[in-house]
Amino acid sequence: MAEYLASIFGTEKDKVNCSFYFKIGACRHGDRCSRLHNKPTFSQTIVLLNLYRNPQNTAQTADGSHCHVSDVEVQEHYDNFFEEVFTELQEKYGEIEEMNVCDNLGDHLVGNVYVKFRREEDAERAVTELNNRWFNGQAVHAELSPVTDFRESCCRQYEMGECTRGGFCNFMHLRPISRNLRRQLYGRGPRHRSPPRSYTGHRPRERNRRRSPDHRHGRF
Repeated sequence: MAEYLASIFGTEKDKVNCSFYFKIGACRHGDRCSRLHNKPTFSQTIVLLNLYRNPQNTAQTADGSHCHVSDVEVQEHYDNFFEEVFTELQEKYGEIEEMNVCDNLGDHLVGNVYVKFRREEDAERAVTELNNRWFNGQAVHAELSPVTDFRESCCRQYEMGECTRGGFCNFMHLRPISRNLRRQLYGRGPRHRSPPRSYTGHRPRERNRRRSPDHRHGRF
């Protein structure tokens, strides 16, 4: 029996533990979930909850109407955000193996930033210190995440351009960074997973690293 329970732990057959929380570190039911959310006491991965704000979802004019933001502007805004968070976390806490940002719209996934450090000790220290910080005018909520293999967390239909649930899918829709930034942060190794470029809907404009005041974010 023990061997069987161990084999189904964190799967859909497990009637005790939440498979969604085990796979993606988040669950749409939250504290109301009928299954257990086993939060890790140690992990290489941390999640910064709802940290990224897509300007296409939040931009408004003075009268409250929606303000159009182009795909090119969104990509530049996102690249600046990604670079700033990645660089600062790596400088302060230790080497990062990969960082991924959810482009989902569901409350439990929207704007979540997953950071996988090389060392568990670095992840633990980052969580402790970041929960006392603010970023871009909002309090940072950080916790250790059970996610270590993002291949199990991602929506395969999304990566093939076939997800019918859109932004409200319960699996991760990871937003890709531009080619230049990927090369700058990760070197030539394929260490950062991102959806195929054909799925992003546009080819991000290659840009220099100069930042304008409009694209600056708050520091930790």
